[in-house]
Amino acid sequence: MGTTLLAGCGTESGAGGDSVKSAADIAGIDWLPQKVTVDGKEYVLPKDAETVQDARIVFKPDAGASREDGGESGGSVGCNSIGSDAEIDGDTVRITDLVQTLIGCPDPLGEFEERFVAVFQGTHKARVTERNGVSALTLTSPGGDSITFREKEPLALKGTRWSLGENAYLTLTKDDTVTGSLGCNTFHGRATVKDGTIEFGRLATTRMMCAGPVMKTERELAGILSGKVSYQQEHDSLKITKAPGRSVTARAE
Repeated sequence: MGTTLLAGCGTESGAGGDSVKSAADIAGIDWLPQKVTVDGKEYVLPKDAETVQDARIVFKPDAGASREDGGESGGSVGCNSIGSDAEIDGDTVRITDLVQTLIGCPDPLGEFEERFVAVFQGTHKARVTERNGVSALTLTSPGGDSITFREKEPLALKGTRWSLGENAYLTLTKDDTVTGSLGCNTFHGRATVKDGTIEFGRLATTRMMCAGPVMKTERELAGILSGKVSYQQEHDSLKITKAPGRSVTARAE
C-alpha cells in the first residue's frame, strides 16, 4: 500500500452550498465507501454495524512507490484487506499494483466488494466536497463508473466497548466511570480521561476463581488498569500504557 502525492491547492463553491476542495486533501483521511456505480446501477455498502466499523480506505503519501505486492494505500470495504499504490496529480488519482486477500464474503457485501475493486483500480477524476464539516469524495473512471466515499468519523473513546481479549473488555462512560471484565471477573470504578491520560481509581471486582492462565491474565490487566496511564487511539484500536513494556491494545467491538 503506497502513495505518490502531487498536491493541488484551493477550494471553490459548489452546488447546493457544498465547498469543493482540492483532491490533495484526500490523503491521510479514513474514507468510508458509500456506493459504487457501474453502468448506471448503484451498489450500496451494507449498513450493518460490523461492516461499517471495519470498512476504511486510506490514501497514504509514499513518493516514488511501485510495488507489485500492494502498497500503503487501501484498507477494506468490510471483508478482505486491500493494498495498492496510488498517485494523486491535481484532480487525477491513479490506483495501481492492487492486491487483496481472498476471503469468501457473503452477498451483498461480497458483490459490493467485487464491484468496488473493479472500479477502484485504474485512473479516476477526483471530486472532494465538504458540507457541515464532513468531506465526501467521488472517484470517477473514464467510462463513467464511480465510487462515492464520505469521511469516516472517529470512534468515540467514551461509550465504545473496547475488547481486551477473550471475554475481557472495558467501557468508559461520560460520567468518568469504567465498567468491564478482566476475562473472568467483572469490574467497575472511576476513570477520568484528560490530556491523553486515563486515571483509574480503585476497581471493584467480583471474586470468582477461574483457570490458572485466565487468572494470570486478569492480574496483568488489573495491574495495567490502575492509577494514571497514557493512551493512544487510532482508528478502531486503543493502546493503554502503564509503563514501558506494560501495555495492552484493545479493539472496538
